[in-house]
Amino acid sequence: MVNEPTHAPLLSIVVPVYGVEAYLYQCLESIRADIPAGESDAVELIAVDDASPDGCGDMLRSYAVSRDGVRVVHLSSNVGLGLARNAGLDVATGRYVWFVDSDDWLPPGTIAAVLDRLRQHQPDVLMLDHLRMHEDGRREVDASSPLLRGITGVTRLADQPQLLRVQHTAWNKVVRRDFMDELELRFFPGWYEDIPFSHPLLIGAEKISVLDRVCYLYRQGRQGAITSTRSGRHFDAFAQYERLMDWVARKHPDERLQAELFELMISHYLVVVGNDGRLHPHLRRDFFHRAAAHYRRYLPTGGYPLPPGVTGLKHRLIGRGDWVAYSALRQAHRVAGRLRRPGPAVGADGGSLAADEDPGRGASAGPKHDGGLAPERRDALAVGRLP
Repeated sequence: MVNEPTHAPLLSIVVPVYGVEAYLYQCLESIRADIPAGESDAVELIAVDDASPDGCGDMLRSYAVSRDGVRVVHLSSNVGLGLARNAGLDVATGRYVWFVDSDDWLPPGTIAAVLDRLRQHQPDVLMLDHLRMHEDGRREVDASSPLLRGITGVTRLADQPQLLRVQHTAWNKVVRRDFMDELELRFFPGWYEDIPFSHPLLIGAEKISVLDRVCYLYRQGRQGAITSTRSGRHFDAFAQYERLMDWVARKHPDERLQAELFELMISHYLVVVGNDGRLHPHLRRDFFHRAAAHYRRYLPTGGYPLPPGVTGLKHRLIGRGDWVAYSALRQAHRVAGRLRRPGPAVGADGGSLAADEDPGRGASAGPKHDGGLAPERRDALAVGRLP
């Protein structure tokens, strides 16, 4: 049962919950304890128990009993992160919605800053900065965070195109509910569910606001996180990109935009295929060839800006479908990396990386570490089809 709020809040925070018994209380308390005095009617917290196999369901029941403004949805069967978010969205009553993952948490002062910015700018999308939090206590700035700097007032993607290269997750964006409905956006099942959700938000928004403040603490290295799980489900990324490319072709058929998304897509595939923590060795060749098929299918008519250096070379090898050359290049760089370092390099997603691999950036790996190139540098890159 879900208790309806007596007043429509400004902000609904939706927290899908599955298998996070050790982290759930920290997440919920970081939200509730951060709601400013006198603002309890402005925020509702909706926790969705996605048929969690541990004690999360009971924790949520007891947590909601003694706390106002907390609503719990219990699903009868496990549906996965994306569909659990949809279930929370279906009962949310706030003007804005923020999807927070249940193993992460918010730093103090976040909600007051978010509410203030929502009231001040009334954006379609509010973008937030975050830190990566490692199990050893180390805090890491995301490679894409500098792209959020220096943006005041409201803007559009056409005026700040680098925003498309900020980590494309749901949890670093607060979204106006009616705007989401206008775009007909919901989450799809499967892994990498943020891909066909996050990019369209920025593409379709007339008013984007950027809160240049760390508002989210993103836990790294948790057992069970998809970026550290070897599984064939990483192939879900292909269906998610197909949904994104279909949406863009129907809603915003702009060749420059398609070229930018194409480069991001291929770079993301390279993250997955090159990372030992995501694919079993026997799946790597099949993943590479699926990526090559998408290269041929979605290559823009006018080409696209190839990344520089080794990354650009790997793009060319995918374009040619040359698995033998790619695997030889990957192995050579892994050997060279071992000779240069006493231990394996650690990527931004916590996985062991070879010297030539582009570190991923979470469940929906977005731009690579060289993704923050200045616009004038990117424009100088060669644009065209593979030779």
